Amino acid sequence: MLLNLDDYEKAARGRLPRPLFGYAAGAAETNAARSDNRAAYAELRLLPRVLRGVEGRSIATELLGQSWSAPFGIAPMGLSALMAHDGDRVLARAARSAGVPFILSGSSLTRLEDVREANPDAWFQAYLPGEETPIRALVERIRRAGYGTLVLTADTAVLANRENNLRAGFSTPLRLTPRLIADFAIRPRWVFDTFLRSLARQGMPHFENSFATRGAPIISRQAVRDFGRKDHLNWDHARLIRDLWPGKLVIKGLLAPGDVKEARQIGCDAVVLSNHGGRQLDYAICSLRALARARPEVGDMALIIDGGLRRGTDVLKALALGADFVLVGRPMLFAASLGGQAEVERALGILHTEVLRDLGLLGLRSIAEVGPDIIDR
Repeated sequence: MLLNLDDYEKAARGRLPRPLFGYAAGAAETNAARSDNRAAYAELRLLPRVLRGVEGRSIATELLGQSWSAPFGIAPMGLSALMAHDGDRVLARAARSAGVPFILSGSSLTRLEDVREANPDAWFQAYLPGEETPIRALVERIRRAGYGTLVLTADTAVLANRENNLRAGFSTPLRLTPRLIADFAIRPRWVFDTFLRSLARQGMPHFENSFATRGAPIISRQAVRDFGRKDHLNWDHARLIRDLWPGKLVIKGLLAPGDVKEARQIGCDAVVLSNHGGRQLDYAICSLRALARARPEVGDMALIIDGGLRRGTDVLKALALGADFVLVGRPMLFAASLGGQAEVERALGILHTEVLRDLGLLGLRSIAEVGPDIIDR
């Protein structure tokens, strides 16, 4: 029975092949950063008010000049189309139906142009190398596709140590070993409903959006080289992107207050505090703990966070501590793997209902009323 977002991860373990579930659920090294993403929320207690008349509540929120039905959206997640058939468009359509933002990952397997057709309000998240020519070419491709918001992920300069992926049998590129084939074979529903359907429709999946041109197939060694050329990326490249990009610019993967200040000074519209779901630097501070020091440096930018949000109370805790908006990742990907667009819409509905309910239980009527006074210190 799927009653909350945590339930989707438990159910997806039985649906996805072990290497794919390990890729989606796992983090770096000891998983300490991922675990702390949840622990930080569990440490906080709420202080409700009563007899305040909470009829007519609304959790509608404005972000980057657009109105959304809730203060949360779907975070960018790579390889979504390997977890669920047409997974990138499934997530994009579900977000559009629910009236919340969706961010397409630069390591996705579906052309960014096709995803924007499915959701004209989608944002695009880029993994860019520290080289001017490919930066210019990809930014121009994103602009021509009609995206209004570009998200630059900044915390992947070096490939992370994902020991858990290797133990689960996942690698980039995918290696068709006897173990991998056996892991796939014991999940026939995934094989027929996701993998073979995708293979018949588009052939071997490729990384479609790493550059201005089509990237490598998921079984090619070239994929490692494509994802390993980011250690030259620096703030000068971010300034170049700001000069080139006419729309909203967001930098994702910041935690240090000084980096938030730098993003503001180059003219970004928003930042996403994130430790990449615990998937990059193990023991990195979680976004919730980074909020207090980041908030004074934000200025007019929007402050978004991700990592570890699973409940309506988590969303409200983040907003109370200074976030303007939050992003949720893994549970939506697991929902897509279990039931496609309809299940993602259901998962978004569960979170929407929880936030609306918890807002009333706190004695509040709108997101604008959420502040630090609801946290019991």
